[in-house]
Amino acid sequence: MCFYVCIEQAVAVAGAVIGGILLFVLIGMTAYLLWKKFCCLLSYEKLTSSVKTTNVNAFFQDQINPEMQLKSTRSRSVPFIIPPTLHGRDWINLTNEEQVQEDSDPYMIPQSGPRSSFHSLGACFLFHEAGAYVVGTINPELYKFPEDKSETDFPDGNIGRLWFSIEYEQESERLLVSLIKVRKLQPPADSCSPFVKIYLLPDERSCLQSKTKRKTLNPQFDENFVFQVSSKMLLQRTLKFLVYHVDKHKKHHLLGQVIFPLKNEVLTDDNKLVIWRDLEKENLEPPSEYGDIQFSLSYNDYLGRLTVVVLRARGLKLQEESHAVGVYVKVSLMNHNKFIKSKKTAAVLGTANPVYNETFSFKADQTELDTASLSLSVLQSIKGEKTLLLGRVVVGPFMYTRGKELEHWNEMISKPKELVKRWHALCHSM
Repeated sequence: MCFYVCIEQAVAVAGAVIGGILLFVLIGMTAYLLWKKFCCLLSYEKLTSSVKTTNVNAFFQDQINPEMQLKSTRSRSVPFIIPPTLHGRDWINLTNEEQVQEDSDPYMIPQSGPRSSFHSLGACFLFHEAGAYVVGTINPELYKFPEDKSETDFPDGNIGRLWFSIEYEQESERLLVSLIKVRKLQPPADSCSPFVKIYLLPDERSCLQSKTKRKTLNPQFDENFVFQVSSKMLLQRTLKFLVYHVDKHKKHHLLGQVIFPLKNEVLTDDNKLVIWRDLEKENLEPPSEYGDIQFSLSYNDYLGRLTVVVLRARGLKLQEESHAVGVYVKVSLMNHNKFIKSKKTAAVLGTANPVYNETFSFKADQTELDTASLSLSVLQSIKGEKTLLLGRVVVGPFMYTRGKELEHWNEMISKPKELVKRWHALCHSM
């Protein structure tokens, strides 16, 4: 019994000793943390109130005015400043090849109040008792966004300009067309009440029409239209905009048109294209016996390059009216009636009025222009059958052509590097 009492006393003593040790450690850690904090507070020094205030605006004026006077003809610029810690390096001021240094006080506090002109330019300055150094300048004019001049720059003879946007929804197979606005219309009378008809060629039997805007030469439409067309046929289609004016007798007068093929465009759900095109006058002459073709010619005498832009054809006499019928144009360069090279457009299906807008270039030395000629053949292809010639036209010098074809060739030579556009009647002779 006495043995158990001794054990209980020993356990109690051991517990008391361990508790005392833990309490001592806790008090020691608390004292250490308090001492550490107190030492840190003593390490800070309070700035004296004798810091001199310097007029920053005057400092900038003294340093920068000579430089700005030397470059008064240049646009306003923003100086770059480097810290004096890099003073050991040989920095050169790119403006006047001199270092700028100010022996001022160790600390400079900018004055409150209105900012100087340098603040308005967005300059950043670093101060130190050793001064600061100008590295160079930038010209803010170089970083401006290009100005949109589509509503201000109109070429001579312009009859109007049309803005629209297109987007294609793959899942629903819908072509979304937004008619935005038209500017600088040239109506036959002083007043103008325009509206627009939109076709999706080759279907010319149906169209969508905008609202009529009363008494304005610069109508703002902001109207949306939807065409249902499959993705397989989309690139074969062409948008056609016809801008009309309604007079006081309710008669419609065509002011101009825009033809926009879709085959060269990337149309997706997240790719909305905003486009503008100048209006063109519609060819009101009836088509010739075998149809007509419109193309542009240009010659670059410096590069020795002859360029042909095949635009469109109309009134073609197709041998079979079918959506499977493809019509394309073959462009051949000849010299002394010998074949040199040929290129052809993509085929447009199922229409007698195909639109191409394709460009081809040929190498032709300037000395060869008196003996060279271009042949444009409109061909019809049907699956499993022979290719048929629908019509042909040749343009070139006096040796091969006369009339409008000769005039087109000579105008191209007289206006180097300019695109000369004309319609030509097709003939069926080879």
